[in-house]
Amino acid sequence: MTRTELLRFMRRYRLGVVTSCAEDGQPQAAVVGIAISDSFEIVFDSLDTTRKVRNLRADPRTAMVLGGVHPPEERTVQLEGIADEPQGEELERLKKLYYLVYPDGPSRRGWDGLVYVRVRPSWIRYSDFHTSPPDVVEFTAASLADGIG
Repeated sequence: MTRTELLRFMRRYRLGVVTSCAEDGQPQAAVVGIAISDSFEIVFDSLDTTRKVRNLRADPRTAMVLGGVHPPEERTVQLEGIADEPQGEELERLKKLYYLVYPDGPSRRGWDGLVYVRVRPSWIRYSDFHTSPPDVVEFTAASLADGIG
């Protein structure tokens, strides 16, 4: 699995599961619509009143899962990273990317409290359970940036 193959695989999915931790330490998870940049930034929109946004503002550490969990699509990506809410030019760049995947995205721009969250992965694990033994490849933030995998 190369960096390019990993990116291609991840972009097959328009939905992912994002996790966060509540103030009391309770784990929470949510399905979100995603877009992925060439540098593996994952962006989704949400309302600032949601648990995930409140939680990620308090503690930006997150984990995500993408991929199929039902036969025959038993290939997944697990990742860990840091979430933020980009502003200015960064936000505009990521919104354009998001709107390519979700052309209806601009129709939500007027919603009160709409925010865009970016997750920058620090670790990614690709797992393919079609093979025996399973094919498991890990990528660090440095290997993603350098094109090493």
